[in-house]
Amino acid sequence: MNDTVEEMKDKVSWPTYSELQNNSVLVLIGSLIFALVVGAMDFGFDTVLTWFYNQF
Repeated sequence: MNDTVEEMKDKVSWPTYSELQNNSVLVLIGSLIFALVVGAMDFGFDTVLTWFYNQF
């Protein structure tokens, strides 16, 4: 247990608060872009498949 505490205190490089904020914003923007792309693909496939099924 003491090795774990020592490693967390001395050997781990923790990000600064500003680095943490910047990385959090990047993750949020990336997640939103990914969600929009997946949503657009879902809408497109739904539209195409609905049109296709209505042909029969």
